[in-house]
Amino acid sequence: MSEAPEPGPLDNQMSLYEHALQLHRLHPKAALPNDGEPYPVSDAHRRRTRAPDDDRRRQGAGAAAILDAHFACSDASPHDLIGTFHDVDVPIHLNEHITAAALRADLERVQETGRYLVRHSPDKCSTIIGLALLASDWDEQDIDLIKHIGLLSETFGPLAAHALKRRMGGGQALLWLAQRTAGWGRVYIVEALCEVGGAAARPWLLREAINGDILNGYYVGAVAKAADVHEAITSPDPDDDLIDHTGRLLSLMANNNGMGQTWNYYHAIRRVLDAHVSHLARQQPTARRYYTAAHIADRLLKGDPDLPNLPPDHQARLLDQYLTILRRDDWSAVIRADLNSTDEYSTWFLETVAARLHLLN
Repeated sequence: MSEAPEPGPLDNQMSLYEHALQLHRLHPKAALPNDGEPYPVSDAHRRRTRAPDDDRRRQGAGAAAILDAHFACSDASPHDLIGTFHDVDVPIHLNEHITAAALRADLERVQETGRYLVRHSPDKCSTIIGLALLASDWDEQDIDLIKHIGLLSETFGPLAAHALKRRMGGGQALLWLAQRTAGWGRVYIVEALCEVGGAAARPWLLREAINGDILNGYYVGAVAKAADVHEAITSPDPDDDLIDHTGRLLSLMANNNGMGQTWNYYHAIRRVLDAHVSHLARQQPTARRYYTAAHIADRLLKGDPDLPNLPPDHQARLLDQYLTILRRDDWSAVIRADLNSTDEYSTWFLETVAARLHLLN
């Protein structure tokens, strides 16, 4: 995959694409601080306001009409579209009206316009439109362009994820983005990676996808399925990173009501819990492992007779196994050293989870 080309400023304004590249050079292995915001938009753009379209069926229709008029004019330049979308609704997700406008126009012209807007536009609205045009197609030469604008993931993550899913080699770009995004943008990227990442993405999905962000709850089930966690954790000698990640996945599922996958609908919950607690007993105690195991044990203590793959008697046996580990002297010593009497989380943990489980008495 080639390196992203270097764009230049347009009308003395930095494009959002160049903005993303500059920040990426400063943070090459991590998510951009604050997801790249504030953007270098003009004062005129900041002052523009528009009323949202309350009818979901019409969202994006105004932007599509502008595109139809633009493509109907044979001598119109992509540059003419910059600044023309401020007063209409511009969805950040795939939109049927905008996609239809792209499909009504000449393919080569749509591609040229999309590339130009993503590469050169200094404003968010027309950059989104450019990415939406690229998302309507599957030309592989656009991968670098899409993945770099996708670094501004809060705004461009949903369309970047869709566009990359459609391209040969897009899975590799999605993995690259997943390692460099956070927050809501990361949700769309990881969900897409679970669909098309394949074997190349599995090591990352097994060890890094669940990183502690509450939004992990939206895709925890997709990660468990795409990475075949039940097969990896039941292998004879999984590494510590895989065991720890599986613990985080189980802990997240335990209290994930209203967001995504829970224990109730995870077919392999019994096998995965059995394997995790067995491996945990041989691991060195750390504060993070202790907290994770305590949250899993707390869920088991509450019990649930409606877990189809985890009957009550097996829940009780698992609870006893986790508590045996947590009450060991070496594990108790580690968590006592970590707890801080002035920390809100420590107070909450001691008064709720630790109290229910009769830990650290």
